[in-house]
Amino acid sequence: MRHAFLEATSARLAARGVATLRYQFPYMEGETRRPPNPPRLLSATVRAAVARAAELAPELPRFAGGKSLGGRMTSTAASEGGLPGVRGLVFFGFPLHAPGKPGVERADHLARVEAQMLFLQGDRDKLAELERLRPVVDALGPRARLHVVLGGDHSFHVLKRSGRSDEEVLDELADRVSEWTDAVLAASR
Repeated sequence: MRHAFLEATSARLAARGVATLRYQFPYMEGETRRPPNPPRLLSATVRAAVARAAELAPELPRFAGGKSLGGRMTSTAASEGGLPGVRGLVFFGFPLHAPGKPGVERADHLARVEAQMLFLQGDRDKLAELERLRPVVDALGPRARLHVVLGGDHSFHVLKRSGRSDEEVLDELADRVSEWTDAVLAASR
């Protein structure tokens, strides 16, 4: 919740008129971080955060998402029908597979997600090789969109030789999310 990437992204989204509600998984609490909680508890945490957002701002359209594991657990909760009122899901670096263990099994549940989905991925992301992710997104049809950040790794860090700064990449991400949420809302009118 207090990670620099999430704080910077939230600030940029707010500047574009997109409010955010950040939350933390239980395993991240305290001084010593433990391994991630069981998926059941992580999905329940996502559902609780979405419910709290609905309580705090019932008049606002809701989207859900997260960075890496947070995004995957959001899609897991959505695939279980647990995110009522959510118009779409945003994934900042969807972790399609473990590093060095390419596969697509982590995406099996996405076929059960009914909401629109936006995948934001770096082309150097070691947790989602694009040659594996593109077919997954394509198979989801018109409800899924992929935006590739050239030179970005799993944390969207770009190499200095790319000629771009990490700040520029954060602006790119916020712009894509803002444009996408606007398009999803316009299509539902």
